[in-house]
Amino acid sequence: MGFSSRITLGIVAATHFHLEVVRYMDEQAVLADLVAMSRELGKPENDYVILGEGNTSAKIDDEFFFVKASGKYLANADENTFVKVKLKEAVAILDRGELTDEEIKDALFAACADPQTKLRPSIETTFHSFLLTLPGVNFVGHTHATAILALMCSSRAEEIIRGRICPDEIVYCGIEPAFMDYVDPGVELGRKIRETVYRFMDKHGCAPKEILIRNHGIIAIGATAHEVEAITAMACKVARILAGAHTFGGVRYMTQINVDRIYTRPDEACRREQFRG
Repeated sequence: MGFSSRITLGIVAATHFHLEVVRYMDEQAVLADLVAMSRELGKPENDYVILGEGNTSAKIDDEFFFVKASGKYLANADENTFVKVKLKEAVAILDRGELTDEEIKDALFAACADPQTKLRPSIETTFHSFLLTLPGVNFVGHTHATAILALMCSSRAEEIIRGRICPDEIVYCGIEPAFMDYVDPGVELGRKIRETVYRFMDKHGCAPKEILIRNHGIIAIGATAHEVEAITAMACKVARILAGAHTFGGVRYMTQINVDRIYTRPDEACRREQFRG
């Protein structure tokens, strides 16, 4: 091998090493944001989750994402709380037909980036993987917030959330929530979420910011960890306002003209970009 060939190989190797270092640093930054977001969502004073409830995820790149391991506590999240999963393999589980609980468990383990991992990905990994393939979505936070569940366990839940009630709700949570009935957690839920989101996108031309599920909770979808935190906090505030409004005789919703105006105002669009952090 000539001198120039050895120089070329050396440059290629150095470039590859540099790219791997950059990729590792990017991955660690994503993980740090995910840990911080999970701890925020898990704070007891927020009343979003207790014990091992809820799950979170973050996209590393087009190949991999992190998702909370089953049974882990959001409040105590650290770098060992999450499993690195292959994105395409996890999404593909949604199209594998009817699966037994054991087959789902095996499929989730097979999608893990590290085949030796002892951590079991959340049973809801499939819906996280799907949501992380949507344009501009990098973080997902699913919680069982008390304020949200009080509403979602109501016999009038769909009726009560039929409109927006204040400008900040529109800015942070979008033009309307995606709403769905209770579905068994796991692959079946992932399929129903995919169907619900696609129907929402056909109607509005964009993905929802929040998905509200009867008897289950809320899924917040964001470009950044901070956006997921903000959506969750605002949705819980709105749920408390709705409860209060009903004690005073009922809810007065904003008109659709008002909602559309807030949603399309340039200054509000600027504010949306700022709160994404």
